[in-house]
Amino acid sequence: EVQLVESGGGLVQAGGSLRLSCAASGFTYDEWIIGWFRQAPGKEREGVSCISSNGGSTYVADSVKGRFTMFSDNMRDTAYLRMNSLKPEDTAVYYCVAENGLDSCTFFSKQDMTDFGAWGQGTQVTVSS
Repeated sequence: EVQLVESGGGLVQAGGSLRLSCAASGFTYDEWIIGWFRQAPGKEREGVSCISSNGGSTYVADSVKGRFTMFSDNMRDTAYLRMNSLKPEDTAVYYCVAENGLDSCTFFSKQDMTDFGAWGQGTQVTVSS
C-alpha cells in the first residue's frame, strides 16, 4: 500500500515562499508520478503540478506557472513543490497524490485527485496580504 506524508505548509506573507514535501512509501515499481492538488473554501479542486520520478515529465498549471516548481528525488521517492511569489489566492489545502508505475504527467491536467492510487491528508497553506 502506497502511503504519502506531506510537510511544509504554513502561514506566509504575500510575496514569500514555501516548500512542500511529499514522501512516498510502499512503491512497487521504480517509476512514479507525484502531483499536487489544492482546494480553497468555496472553490473547485485544482491540479497544480506534477512530476515524474526521473524529472523528465512535468506539468504546471497556468495559475502558478513561473512561480511554482516541482523537484523529484527518486532515490527517496520524494517530490517537492517550491512555491515562490505567493499570493493570497494561493491559500488552500494542498494535497499530494501519487501513482506508481507511471512515468508521465501527460494526463494530469485532466484528472481529479481521486483518480490517483494514493493521496495525502493535506497541508494548509495560508498567504496573508
